[in-house]
Amino acid sequence: MKGTVVISCLLSLLLLQATAEEEKVEDFISALRDRSHIDETLRLATEDKSGDYAVAIENLRRIYHSSIKPMEQAYKYNELRQHEISDGEITSKPMVLFLGPWSVGKSSMINYLLGMQDSPYQLYTGAEPTTSEFTVITHGEKIRSVEGIVMAADSSRSFSPLEKFGQNFLEKLVGIEMPHKMLERVTFVDTPGIIENRKQQERGYPFNDVCQWFIDRADLIFVVFDPTKLDVGLELEMLFRQLKGRESQIRIILNKADNLATQDLMRVYGALFWSLAPLINVTEPPRVYVSSFWPYDYAPDTSRDLFKREEISLLEDLNQVIENRMENKVAFIRQHGIRVRIHGLLVDRYVQTFKEKMSYFSDPELVFKEIVDDPDKFYIFKSILAKTNISKFDLPNRDAYRDFFGVNPVTNFKPLTAQCSYMGGCLLDKIEKAITNELPALLSSINSGKPPGLTSCEATGCGEKPKNRYRKN
Repeated sequence: MKGTVVISCLLSLLLLQATAEEEKVEDFISALRDRSHIDETLRLATEDKSGDYAVAIENLRRIYHSSIKPMEQAYKYNELRQHEISDGEITSKPMVLFLGPWSVGKSSMINYLLGMQDSPYQLYTGAEPTTSEFTVITHGEKIRSVEGIVMAADSSRSFSPLEKFGQNFLEKLVGIEMPHKMLERVTFVDTPGIIENRKQQERGYPFNDVCQWFIDRADLIFVVFDPTKLDVGLELEMLFRQLKGRESQIRIILNKADNLATQDLMRVYGALFWSLAPLINVTEPPRVYVSSFWPYDYAPDTSRDLFKREEISLLEDLNQVIENRMENKVAFIRQHGIRVRIHGLLVDRYVQTFKEKMSYFSDPELVFKEIVDDPDKFYIFKSILAKTNISKFDLPNRDAYRDFFGVNPVTNFKPLTAQCSYMGGCLLDKIEKAITNELPALLSSINSGKPPGLTSCEATGCGEKPKNRYRKN
């Protein structure tokens, strides 16, 4: 009898414990924030026009390889700018880069946007500095992690140039692939938090150079702060110097805003602007988004409606980048083509000036040293502005060519008049045609919704002999 009573009591206790656990789970689930607005704002349920996108990408790749890359290789542009465009970069998805101090919620924000909380592959978060790697989250057929050495060795990816930062960095580079509708359209990059009391050399790799590589390729840059980390140190100041010229892509995020009362939040908002004002030298201040980006519900008695609107506004910015990804790629390749063209014209002018100044008894090294030390004396840059429709603001630094020709002797380069062939045409004509006709036509076809087809010459074949407008009659 006593045994039956004991068993009955134990069963009742276990039942009560199970009920309590179920209630805890229900409370936990109810505390999770509704994510339906993310799918709605980013239109993840709509079908992506991958067919038209693939055709446009292939046309863009063809234009780059046939019209821009030949001059890029002939005049070694990559050694001037250290930016080689690969097929992986042309075909890559838009990149969203997360920067900011340590433990401000960058990794939590990515977990929230992708719904990765409590999954085996969620990004590790905590109150202490947790992310020590550069983590690239991309789309894949199945969930798996990829080592940085593998990512750099795979030429089909856009990360092969990262090998130049050394093996120590590649050990701090991690890739995560997972099947997700959002990752079919965008790639996220999580970065190590900025720690002001640690010297850059202690990281074991050039942290600022790596950040610059990702900044140069990012379509959208989220710089995240929280109310407890508003101070600006040397490493954060250096980071904002690297962001110069990319102000249109920067979005400032004041995260964990629901930890503060409304009055305190206003003071923190003002303090953030006061800290960043000396670092962002633009007439229009950057947009600051105030919310709490993590999977759980907002704290009670806070401005949850405001935070929700701010979150939706940020998601609309992200959606704009996704929808304009093809236009942005065309604009990027065209801008790159303009820089390559200017570089080719400048090298050609250096070569011509060198040949004009050389005589039978001249010392080649002394002659060219005089030219490269004082290019204005020989009207190198002014002649480019006079003969072509180039803005003086697009001209590269003069000192860069002293270093460039220090590695590449001027005698290694042919003038533009010698860069023509019967079948291939002239390098300058091809790159100018790409900049003024082919790339704008591709952009127009994308904006009008028409499928980007072949140009008339490609469809019918233009058997016209290429003209060399630089050859003297």
